[in-house]
Amino acid sequence: MNAMKKVVFITGISSGFGQSIAEQLAAKEYIVYGTVRKEAENKPGINVLKMDLMDPASIKSAVSQVLQKEGRIDVLINNAGMHTGGSIETSPVEYAKLQMDTNVMGMVHVLREVLPGMRKQQSGTVINFSSIGGLMGLPFQGFYSASKFAIEGLSEALRMEVKPFGIKVVAIRPGDFHTHNTANRRNYLATDATDPYAGQFKKTLAIIEKDENGGWPPEVLAKKIVNIVEKKNPCHSYVIASMEQKLAVVLKRILPAGWFFKILAPHYGIK
Repeated sequence: MNAMKKVVFITGISSGFGQSIAEQLAAKEYIVYGTVRKEAENKPGINVLKMDLMDPASIKSAVSQVLQKEGRIDVLINNAGMHTGGSIETSPVEYAKLQMDTNVMGMVHVLREVLPGMRKQQSGTVINFSSIGGLMGLPFQGFYSASKFAIEGLSEALRMEVKPFGIKVVAIRPGDFHTHNTANRRNYLATDATDPYAGQFKKTLAIIEKDENGGWPPEVLAKKIVNIVEKKNPCHSYVIASMEQKLAVVLKRILPAGWFFKILAPHYGIK
């Protein structure tokens, strides 16, 4: 293998961020492996593997295929995940479990397969996808926010644990982007006319989807990820979002909780 070419393993490349990141890294001649849940053919410069975050055996198989062929994984990009919507009280509990099992435990299983090789080679970069929703709880996306808050804590702890092995951990915090997430969330919405939250949920969901549909294309974020992959010493985390959303992150950090609540709640139509 050309020593200059890093081997990159990306989860969830069927659309959105993952697809754009894989394409841009392939264009830069990285050795790119990407996972999808359904069978798919290889794309130009991209080796496609079947893997499901809910199936640890498929994760083990996908990672071992890369290691057998390339002997190493230099960069792991934990992009794959899913998105539910609904109130914490009335959403089906199986949606909550699916959200956490996919976004958090799925990532844990991938990490546990990839890290041994990185430890052995005494190098590697792990890029975990969090969200602005991992820095502030978003109404009617409580389970999604909870999964991203978990990824924030996981990444912070992992960063210290793997430092002695020369492995770097980066948390990515996207704001609103125009991806398939909006449509895919529709499959996991708790909507019922008798739900006491139904009226507010409908109003807030419309605002959420307007923000997402007005967001940047995924190619913008992918370009930033390529830059991070190319850095020798990347930052611990990156907020990739509009100036307004970056400001919200800063205000969350510096304002008293009650003041920030008075800013965020009205944005989502909550009086």
